[in-house]
Amino acid sequence: MTKRILVTGAGGPAAINFIKSLRMVKEDSFYIVGTDVNKFHIEVSPVDARYIVPKATAEDYVDKLNEIIEKEEIEMVHPQPDIEVLVIAENRNRINAITRLPKTETIRICQDKQKTAEILKRAGVPVPESIRIKSRDHVEDAFSQLVELCEQEVVWVRAIKGAGSKAALPVKEVEHAIAWMDYWIKMKGLDWSDFMLCEFLPGKEYAWQSIWDNGELITSQARQRLEYLFGHITPSGQTSTPAVAVTVHNDLVNEVATKAVLAIDKEATGIFCVDIKENRDGVPCVTEINAGRFFTTSNFFSEAGVNMPYYHVKLAFGEEIPPLPKYNPIPAGYYWVRVVDGGHKLIREGEFTSKTV
Repeated sequence: MTKRILVTGAGGPAAINFIKSLRMVKEDSFYIVGTDVNKFHIEVSPVDARYIVPKATAEDYVDKLNEIIEKEEIEMVHPQPDIEVLVIAENRNRINAITRLPKTETIRICQDKQKTAEILKRAGVPVPESIRIKSRDHVEDAFSQLVELCEQEVVWVRAIKGAGSKAALPVKEVEHAIAWMDYWIKMKGLDWSDFMLCEFLPGKEYAWQSIWDNGELITSQARQRLEYLFGHITPSGQTSTPAVAVTVHNDLVNEVATKAVLAIDKEATGIFCVDIKENRDGVPCVTEINAGRFFTTSNFFSEAGVNMPYYHVKLAFGEEIPPLPKYNPIPAGYYWVRVVDGGHKLIREGEFTSKTV
């Protein structure tokens, strides 16, 4: 029987890769409807039907979704952009389809990086030291506190909400931090209270993707980000979206990520993706948790043999999935290489075709 699924933000790369994962499945069939606010981007999405919808903050957003759900006989809705994850979670009782999202409060917490850090720190989960900015006058004092506390010159400026390293910048001078925040406030509509200053983490960066059911970890896999899309032209040098990533088996990363999710929600259900970076002592620290949606490169693990988007959908429909290990279901050393307009390629360690001259 064909499963009828609606994917929001369907013109974005994260949603497209979620859809690609479902299209890989041979033993099941899908009729996939995509929605987006951008009439151009959605044209490249591999969906069966496309709809332009209002922004998630619009009063009629849920009504429009329900119109599509009724017309297309949709059984499940998968929101991919953070704003739609939150709005659909808040209105899940009005959505006329399965959602399989974490608790609304869990999503609210995870979409606030400072609040997440505070909860994790109290639970004994390693996190970077951080201070939420209250006003322009507060920046200098917060900057000095972090420099003294962390005994390092560099401070990391971050937006409390947002994906893709939004408004992130490493700085050594407080004047640079103030100017950077001031730019985002005046040009992008943010406020001083939308920023946090954090301990700079110089070590390896990991992305840990997982699916859960009522507090039970179903499966998870970690990868290390090695290069970033457009990282060479961003002030921070990274974008959180990898151009090159590799699967890793790291017991400490698995332990920290699991503890972090359960610290936020002991009854975790659905998708939880954890960003982790090592501090100067090599300790993996959680920098954020994305609840309710997959990382952009979810199809990496799908092509490597562990299709979490498909398993997530199966669980939503109350169907059994194959037995999976909680950790490391994919061998270490699988590389995912992707470039704009060049597509992507899965390469195992030792199987690179290039030659050095």
